[in-house]
Amino acid sequence: MMGFESGSPLSDQEPRLTSLAHGGGCGCKIAPAVLSEMLAKVPPARPFVDLLVGNESSDDAAVWRLNDTQALVATTDFFMPVVDDPFDFGRIAATNALSDVYAMGARPILALALVGMPINVLSPETIGRILKGGANVCADADIPIAGGHSIDSVEPIYGLVALGLVDPNKLMTNRGAQAGDVLVLTKPLGVGVLSAALKQGRLDAAGYATLIASTTQLNVVGPSAADIEGVHAMTDVTGFGLAGHALEMARGSGVQIELFDQPPMLEGVKALLDQGVRTGASGRNWDSYGSLVEGLGAGTLRDLLTDPQTSGGLLIAVAEDRLPTLNFTLGGFGLKAAAVVGRVRAGAPGVSVGPA
Repeated sequence: MMGFESGSPLSDQEPRLTSLAHGGGCGCKIAPAVLSEMLAKVPPARPFVDLLVGNESSDDAAVWRLNDTQALVATTDFFMPVVDDPFDFGRIAATNALSDVYAMGARPILALALVGMPINVLSPETIGRILKGGANVCADADIPIAGGHSIDSVEPIYGLVALGLVDPNKLMTNRGAQAGDVLVLTKPLGVGVLSAALKQGRLDAAGYATLIASTTQLNVVGPSAADIEGVHAMTDVTGFGLAGHALEMARGSGVQIELFDQPPMLEGVKALLDQGVRTGASGRNWDSYGSLVEGLGAGTLRDLLTDPQTSGGLLIAVAEDRLPTLNFTLGGFGLKAAAVVGRVRAGAPGVSVGPA
């Protein structure tokens, strides 16, 4: 497969963005098992009556009740370049950061930029293109970037602090899935595979277009999905892969989740998997939680279900009789590739994989 240059530095003397980072996108996330070990050493905070969601359930954002009809949703997300084009990098990072707000059923109200750049390596023009990409996404979401913070760092880092508002009665978490629900994923899988192929010079122009289209599609459907009676839980699928985020939902909800063995894939991903393209994060993910996933042996399916999804889709648990209403809503937002990827059963928290 011919390699594809995903945009070039603005100066001939500048290196490719991805060459400056040891990892990229949500593949940079600390492995789940290591993260759990680190957090276990943090003393628990004293209880706050208005803290509706903290870090006790691995949810997407913190939520603080302001009054009976409003709660503040607060989150942050940042990472190193997953592509070389600075404008696209900014767009992807901003889209990914806002996703956590949408996953709580909230609407974003403003963002703050988090910027770490090797200022002696990258030109102000290149860094400015990264910031412009993020600002364009925030404009699409109809919110301002109202400030931020920047540092001189060895590797390029960009992301956002994102704030949103939600009615506490319509708040979505990963803790509400119920036995009998079906699981819907709003975007196909394979972003990590495509980004790995890009870094290896094995991604063609069509593959790059697929990568950008998926990672820059805002999960703006979140609040509308939360309005549907029978939608019980929601999270976004990012660095831990579909299996990892399904496991978080299973644990948070106290249920057994069965994932189907034919999940939707982005165009071109299967061919790359067949050629042996993988991310290092996929293996780290499996090492962290594989013992809690039944029915998933080594092979392409495991690599896909553990593939880190930068700016991935929403995973929604919905009562089966409300699935047509949810599908109608998703279609109205252009999410034609949304698919049922599993079901929720009563049982000890965990994940299994089997046929639909």
